Amino acid sequence: MTFSLKKLQLRQGTFLLQIDLEVSGQVIGIFGNSGAGKTSLMEIVAGLRKPAAGFIAIDDQVLIDITARKSLAPERRDVGYVPQDLALFPHLSVRKNLAYGHKPIAAPSGINLAHVTGVLEIEPLLDRPISDLSGGQKQRVAFARALLASPRLLLMDEPLASLDQELKLTILTYLKRIRDEFKIPMLYVSHSPDEVIELCDQVIVMRDGKCLRTCPPEEIFEASTSMALKPGIYDSAK
Repeated sequence: MTFSLKKLQLRQGTFLLQIDLEVSGQVIGIFGNSGAGKTSLMEIVAGLRKPAAGFIAIDDQVLIDITARKSLAPERRDVGYVPQDLALFPHLSVRKNLAYGHKPIAAPSGINLAHVTGVLEIEPLLDRPISDLSGGQKQRVAFARALLASPRLLLMDEPLASLDQELKLTILTYLKRIRDEFKIPMLYVSHSPDEVIELCDQVIVMRDGKCLRTCPPEEIFEASTSMALKPGIYDSAK
């Protein structure tokens, strides 16, 4: 996947998101502290926010071109989106949540209910209400629903942020299964270095609404158990 953002601008009060970059990879991490603009960027890609200026394309598909007055509606962007709150319907069963937005006719090989629920090990949960599930089970259901939309791009907005470390490691294993089994390009938002280095092959480092640099994760994280950022990363230009 080639992810192109050209002269993108979005103002929210005193905050200005201002990005110009192009990066290629199967799983591209969007990394930065709280307030860096990660979720705002993800919502623009999903079509939930409209920038004041700029151009966005995923490979040959133009999502937004403000100069040309072009902006694809969210339902035409072919993205599967997992927001921070998961956006599951708590009063419905797992099966009915998965049916929401399912596109079986358009589905490429392998994107079907049996395969997705098998990979994520949620077949025994299909007839249970969402309200009866644990946090980790809800995460897997949200991933499955995003996959069953038959997307050409998955958007993951800090999906592990609310989990404890042990459960996070378990769910990260399922995310790697999704990456390796379905080969769908992914944008993955996180402020956790261990998630980014385990899952992503490229990373966009953000601070204060700007991109500092794009590179493989190993170029910006220390080779240690803490996986802290290398000195000077936040002081460098893109």
